[in-house]
Amino acid sequence: MLVTTPQPAAENLPDYYESDAYISHTDSEKGLLPFLYQKVKQRALKKKVHLITQLNKGTGSVLDIGAGTGEFLKVASEKGWEIYGAEPNEKARLISEKKGIDLIEIFNDYSNQKFDVITLWHVLEHLPNLHESIKEIENLLKPGGTLLIAVPNYKSFDAKFYKDFWAAYDVPRHLWHFSKESMVELFSETTTVQKIKPMIFDSFYVSLLSEKYKTGNSFSLRAVWIGFWSNVRAWSSKEYSSHIYCFKKSSKVN
Repeated sequence: MLVTTPQPAAENLPDYYESDAYISHTDSEKGLLPFLYQKVKQRALKKKVHLITQLNKGTGSVLDIGAGTGEFLKVASEKGWEIYGAEPNEKARLISEKKGIDLIEIFNDYSNQKFDVITLWHVLEHLPNLHESIKEIENLLKPGGTLLIAVPNYKSFDAKFYKDFWAAYDVPRHLWHFSKESMVELFSETTTVQKIKPMIFDSFYVSLLSEKYKTGNSFSLRAVWIGFWSNVRAWSSKEYSSHIYCFKKSSKVN
């Protein structure tokens, strides 16, 4: 695992998210990259909801931590899930509220509840108190419950190609940078990885954004090629640009 050093003070972290360019806190399609992001996101949301339904063997209660503008929970609700969400950014919460999805600010305010499924879609890398947060997340999960965590993979080909310009480092908003080995080690023995799924489209989006950081070009055929080649290399290395880690909590835990 790599660690961003120095890290901003906890009280200063929100300042780094106050930007119209921070795409996770907006539904804007203005500009090429935001347009592509939003279009791919709609397809990905349906696949994510299908995945949690499959792993849970039906619907139930789902807590989405770092829920952004509530899009994932909106789709989950439409598919019969009982939805809960937490999002620290006020602007994103207001956008979510307009969709009829009410979010709380701090996820551990749900400490008196237990959930069938908990999801963190590219959120774990943002949490300042990592080990404490992981314990709290595990405590919120029902025995036999499912935990899904998506994070970037700094061992992917696109990360190695773009190096300091790799967009998924996103310093200082990303405080931690995970490998498969670290993700397995971070959680307790009661919460184990059942499967790891690749996020194929991430390599293309991250490469396009990395190329923009490196050259200033909003679109680059080289970035598309790097995104494609990263996935080809990952067929054998199994090191994709991002992974979804599917954890299961032991049903014997009280």
